[in-house]
Amino acid sequence: MRHDGASSDTYVTGREGNMLWVFIKDRLLYIVCIIVIVLLAVSLLMLEMARYPGMVEPGTVYYFLLLALVALIAWFTADYYRQRYFLKQVKEALARTNDLQASAIVTAGVTGEQRLVMELLQEQHRAFLGELSRHRRSQELHNHFALQWVHHMKTPLSVIHLHMQEGAERGWSTEEEQRAMAASVLEETERLTRGLEMMLHTARLDKFELDTHIRRLPLHELVRTTINNHKRLLIRHSIYPKVEGELWVESDEKWLVFVLQQLVSNSIKYSKHKPGSKTLAFRLRELEDGKAELAIADEGIGIAPQDISRVFDAFFTGENGRTTGESTGMGLYLTKKVLDKLGHGVKIRSELGAGTTVILTFRPAGIHVMA
Repeated sequence: MRHDGASSDTYVTGREGNMLWVFIKDRLLYIVCIIVIVLLAVSLLMLEMARYPGMVEPGTVYYFLLLALVALIAWFTADYYRQRYFLKQVKEALARTNDLQASAIVTAGVTGEQRLVMELLQEQHRAFLGELSRHRRSQELHNHFALQWVHHMKTPLSVIHLHMQEGAERGWSTEEEQRAMAASVLEETERLTRGLEMMLHTARLDKFELDTHIRRLPLHELVRTTINNHKRLLIRHSIYPKVEGELWVESDEKWLVFVLQQLVSNSIKYSKHKPGSKTLAFRLRELEDGKAELAIADEGIGIAPQDISRVFDAFFTGENGRTTGESTGMGLYLTKKVLDKLGHGVKIRSELGAGTTVILTFRPAGIHVMA
């Protein structure tokens, strides 16, 4: 016990000595300047003594030197004890560099410079915590999406496994059954492919600027390509696409195709359960000031009015998602994120039971938002 106490006392004494040395070292220039001034004053007194003997007593010179030394020591001692607590707090903060709240310890600034440093530390600490919070939120979103994605991908795998097991047990007696089974398996594999693409694009969002190539694109051709990629599902669910107009825009082809795939998939998802034939219209038109617009209008089940303001939130599925059970709540969220990064606008209009219209707006200088 004595040994521990002695070690603690030695540590405190050593730290105190270290702080004192830091304090003195920072003021060496002041000390030198004061000594030079005192020596100049003594030299003048000595010259006066030599010029006018008896006018200035030697004792006066010694008294002045002693008085200057006492004043210097008193001033530095008072200044040290005035700033000692601040130095102690800085030392404690340095000893706790692994603690995110270490900078909050430093609160005892005395001089204007110290208060400015404290203010800088506080602002940097707030900025750091804000950035850390955003990073944690992004990580939580990614982890939650990964878990949800795995859960949704189990469904198509289960369906494929069920078909294969059924075929292995009893076979398919007719050609029609074989075609139906093949069509079902193909649909599930397409769901798996779309899910994988969404996961890959989600992972690339963090390095979006490194994975982007802006150029002038024929938007009408990208729309037709997206329609062809979904042709089988559109035919199966009696959804008839219609493209009106032609449009060239400045954007990134890969990310823009990803956005179109998400929007068309959503239109099919929320239109296929509605009986009868439906139309999926793509209207492309140029606006004023060089702007352009793509409106994608379906005749699906629509979106509840109370859900419209939240459709771009991560993991929000709304009433439609709970009804169909197929929504991850990430499609429109990723669409909004990508369009924001590309500098394009997006808004949604919908009427419950009548359909939904998604409007993409392309601005001439929109891509410069990326900088």
